[in-house]
Amino acid sequence: MFKNVNRKEVVFIMTLLIVIAIITIIPTGFQKQEYRFTEGVRAKVISVNNMGIHSSGIFKLGDQSALIEIETGSRKGEQIQANNMLTGRLSADKIFKAGDTAWVLIGFDEDNNINFANMIDHYRIDKEILLIGCFAVVIIIFSGYTGVRTLLSFAFALLSIWKILIPAMLNGYNPLIVALIVGNILTLVTLLLVAGFSKKAYAAIISSVICSLTTCILAIIFGNLFNIHGAVMEGAESLLYAGFMNLDLTSIFQAGIYLASSGAILDLAIDISSALEEIINNNPSVAKAELVKSGLNIGKSVVGSQTTTLLFAYMGSYITIMMVYVAQGTPIMNILNSKTIAAEILHTFVGCLGLVLVSPLTSVISGLIFEKERNAVDNAHTTFQP
Repeated sequence: MFKNVNRKEVVFIMTLLIVIAIITIIPTGFQKQEYRFTEGVRAKVISVNNMGIHSSGIFKLGDQSALIEIETGSRKGEQIQANNMLTGRLSADKIFKAGDTAWVLIGFDEDNNINFANMIDHYRIDKEILLIGCFAVVIIIFSGYTGVRTLLSFAFALLSIWKILIPAMLNGYNPLIVALIVGNILTLVTLLLVAGFSKKAYAAIISSVICSLTTCILAIIFGNLFNIHGAVMEGAESLLYAGFMNLDLTSIFQAGIYLASSGAILDLAIDISSALEEIINNNPSVAKAELVKSGLNIGKSVVGSQTTTLLFAYMGSYITIMMVYVAQGTPIMNILNSKTIAAEILHTFVGCLGLVLVSPLTSVISGLIFEKERNAVDNAHTTFQP
């Protein structure tokens, strides 16, 4: 698995592991101090009492009480009564039954006695760990050392977004600049991890960064032309109500468009550069023009599937809104002019423009880089020819 690892990659990976460890331990700066007399615990539901629940159509209101046994924390093993408040929102409410595992917030009084227990939600951490573990095992089995590097890329991207990008935006830094910095660092790290310190990685990095910048500019231009406020994002107004009145929601929305498309852009860039590297390895005498032409032909096929993938990804999250419009017989002009659908059109086609641009750009850059490499090899052969 590790036979192709060179010293440069080892140093890079060790450095990245140190950076990941540092990012993991640094705080976000937004810890809630008012919860110091509470504790989140995992608990087993022993029994439930649904007498306090009443139905209003398809919705349930009231509260559910349950006898729970605490499984973690300072009160492990204790059995207490807990409440599950229902608000009539299917997206937020949950109904527990005996045998379920719940995440519960318990509170203490000044004498350290439990004075309330609120059932927050079903406990899912163990299932999430299982799913992630299955993914890690499968990708390592089928991809070997590349799979290990992919997992490092996942970890670094997740931590960078959670610990750097989001706190920076909450602190009022320009969302577009922060997104560009973090996004391009993630592109650089991801491609070096996946492709190593190789010509194909360098070509993919250059083209990805250029196309990402272009995508960001397009997101700003068309975002302003579409006249879409950033409040269209789910949860955006909640940020304002939480006291972050200084946030530029529209810039955050535009930064999100850039970030959402940057992953697909780097994916296509490395696909094309890898294919061109394979071509030149098998046919070193291929002309630069032919190499670029091959890249363009490869890009034509891949761009079609990638753009469709973006469409599925973006529209899939809004399928229920589309169903509502269709069920109500809403005219197509009203649908296309609605803010939510226009935002998804903006997401989809700005990302698609970036994908279309990355194909020829990666082909040209790869042709130039591989041509220099081949010329160096040819010169070396000529110099040492007996």
